[in-house]
Amino acid sequence: MSIFSIPVSLRWADLDPNFHLRHSVYYDFAATARVEFLAACGLSTQLMIEQHFGPILFREEALFKKEVRPGDALHITVMVTRLRKDASRFSFRHELIRSSDNAVCAIMNIDGAWIDTQKRKLTVPPPFVIELMEKAARSEDFEWV
Repeated sequence: MSIFSIPVSLRWADLDPNFHLRHSVYYDFAATARVEFLAACGLSTQLMIEQHFGPILFREEALFKKEVRPGDALHITVMVTRLRKDASRFSFRHELIRSSDNAVCAIMNIDGAWIDTQKRKLTVPPPFVIELMEKAARSEDFEWV
């Protein structure tokens, strides 16, 4: 699978008093990209609700590389960096890229797992999710854990 990428739009509310992108907006962009990525792979929010499981995060970090300014055209990528064989734990990397020069403005890394939303306990996802995660785009430094 090729690297998943979606465009992102800057809003006035996304900027701080210095006309930079507010730090929390980077995390919002990454979360939106993950949900869109899962949906594009066939794992919709509705399906997760029906099957009583969903993703949770253990760690989320952002590495800020280049300034994002009003008017910048941007897109964000999603790729898997780590995965357990049963897909119960995973790590994703997102890159926020300025479209005009392909500059990586920020890198967001997350570590997550799946939770049974009825039992409120960590779980192994259904087999189709394992297959989906195995086929997802991987980073160059991908590793099985």
